[in-house]
Amino acid sequence: MTGGAFEGPKLRGEVLPGGGDWLLLRPDGAGELDVRATLRTDDGHLIYTYYRGILRGRPDTADFYFRTAPFYETASEKYGWLNRIVAVGVGTVEPQRVSYNVFEIL
Repeated sequence: MTGGAFEGPKLRGEVLPGGGDWLLLRPDGAGELDVRATLRTDDGHLIYTYYRGILRGRPDTADFYFRTAPFYETASEKYGWLNRIVAVGVGTVEPQRVSYNVFEIL
């Protein structure tokens, strides 16, 4: 993982280089994702994120499926609410990048 960016209504910032991103291809054709990363918000707070997920099919087909279950850890009081949420990510694969829309489950 070389870096990236994130933004949403409650926070924005960058994905720091040095995380890990692994894909295990299963015999049934699906892929299991295991991702670890450190985020830095635009106001300097650090957030560790890790998630697992499933990738099925090819991005250029109608049956493509890419879902993740991210979790967050931070010592920041401002972003401490992230330590207590359950979220689901819907992923897309684009040339030269992967992107996610992440939704808090209420």
